[in-house]
This record gives sequence, C-alpha cells and structure tokens, in this order.
Amino acid sequence: MNEQAVIERMTERGLKLATAESTVGGLIGHLLTNVSGSSKVFVGGITAYAGGAKASVLKIDMETIRSEGSVAGKTVAAMAASVRSAFDVDVAVSESGMAAPRDPSQPAKGTYYIGIEAEGYERVERYEFDGDRESTKQQAADQALQLVLDYLDATS
Repeated sequence: MNEQAVIERMTERGLKLATAESTVGGLIGHLLTNVSGSSKVFVGGITAYAGGAKASVLKIDMETIRSEGSVAGKTVAAMAASVRSAFDVDVAVSESGMAAPRDPSQPAKGTYYIGIEAEGYERVERYEFDGDRESTKQQAADQALQLVLDYLDATS
C-alpha cells in the first residue's frame, strides 16, 4: 500500500504534500486520507477535470492547454507547480489522462501523465495502463503515490 508508506515516510521527514488531480477525480487524496495520521502530511488537493478549470483554478496558461493539450507532460508539470505554490507544501503530485478509449474497438487502456514537484526536483512520466476506466484510474493513483516514494528515495 503506497499510501501508507507515503504518509509514514513523509511524517518522518516532516514534509507536506498536496495534489492536483484530473482524471482520477480526487482518488489520490482519497487514498491518502484513508491512512490514519494523514493530516500530518496531506494538506489538500485540487481536482480540475476540464481544461477551463485547469486554467482558472490552477492558473495553467490556456495557450499551454491549447498547444500541448490537457493530457500532456507540460500541463501536468504546470499543475504540480501551481498546486505546490497554492498550498505552500514541500511536495506536489499531479495527474491528467484519458481513463479509457473512446472507441470500443480499441483495447481497454488508459493513458496518463503523472508529475511530481519539490524544491529542485521535477519529474513527469507518461504511462499506459491496461483495463477499464475504474481500473486505469486506480493504477494511475497508485503510480502517483509511487512517484512520491521514488522522490523520497532519491532525496534521502
């Protein structure tokens, strides 16, 4: 359970975390808040599903969204930077994706960009997860928490 490890390890280091979520709809924050003691680490999150919400709430430049798309590395990096600043936390994790193909003839697969930002650290990765909408959302949320653990490993 990545969420338990994230809470424990960040508590030990006295670090705070915020999320900027899109496609998973708040699932990362939900997983974190299922862990006792999460209030020591998790400050809050913003769920901005539509491009307009990303622009107005997270202050992502509409030109970035238009040119790169809502589901893009630059957009996810900007989401992490924005939420980290908004909540004044040490670490921010963000995601945006497509949970399932629109065309039923396509294989069940979700495509996500997941990012993390901390002082002097930025990472954005693209992932494809097999499964239906619910399954790929769960996999993306788990991977977002794994990126936090990877960051903690890299900076310990």
